Amino acid sequence: MTNNDQNNPSKTELSGLERRFYEIRNNKVFELFVIAIIIFSALMIGANSYEVSATTLQVLSVLDIAITVIFLAEIIIRFIGEPNKKRFFFNAWNVFDTFIVLVSLIPIEDSELAVLGRLVRIFRVLRMVSIIPELRILINSLIKALPQLGYVMLLMFIIFYIYAAIGTTFFAAINPTLWGDIAVSLLTLFRVMTFEDWTDVMYETMAVYPLSWSFYLTFIFFTAFAFLNMVIGIVVNVLEQERQLEADLESDKANQPSLVDLQQELAEIKALLQKK
Repeated sequence: MTNNDQNNPSKTELSGLERRFYEIRNNKVFELFVIAIIIFSALMIGANSYEVSATTLQVLSVLDIAITVIFLAEIIIRFIGEPNKKRFFFNAWNVFDTFIVLVSLIPIEDSELAVLGRLVRIFRVLRMVSIIPELRILINSLIKALPQLGYVMLLMFIIFYIYAAIGTTFFAAINPTLWGDIAVSLLTLFRVMTFEDWTDVMYETMAVYPLSWSFYLTFIFFTAFAFLNMVIGIVVNVLEQERQLEADLESDKANQPSLVDLQQELAEIKALLQKK
């Protein structure tokens, strides 16, 4: 996902209302205002989870409409202020923001789709990601790391499956609730990997198989230590690459002359030629 804000056209490319909206959308105060509205929207979602009076519900409903209108105005400002409007919806974050806002406009509170309306309002909190560049970098890094993570997760599943089969074979008679079949054994191993009272599970099997501690320790070494550290390493590596790419783009953008500079240089050359 690329950020359209990386396009930094000269203001001479825009005119009238477009130039004004371009200035607004790149204004830090406007960005902070939108972030504040998103946070306030998240607080309202929390407030709706409590039992409140009818008057408070009416106030919250009015505030929700006001927030929706503000989000709609923000999307319009960003679209009109976009120099290349054809590419506005090439940005996945713009598509996500527009979808959330448009669905919020549909009056479905008193219909069978009321649950969908509440879910959409919950997902409005995710708009924080599209507003803050650092969060976009994190999400982009996770997405780009998925192909490499897929192989690690596949290998981890193989290890899980082997250990679950062994656990079912030896420990099913000891505790069928934890080791009765392969699916339950997988859940038990996930509990062991997350260290959720895993020693209770180990001591129970050690009462019958004293050396079963080796089963748990080797499994924890492979999963909690080795594979999870591999996952962290991959994500951190991709994150660093994304940050470097962002820094390079910012550097290239700063070094490139703007249209205003080029026009000034052409004007100076034209003046010199006319003097001659």
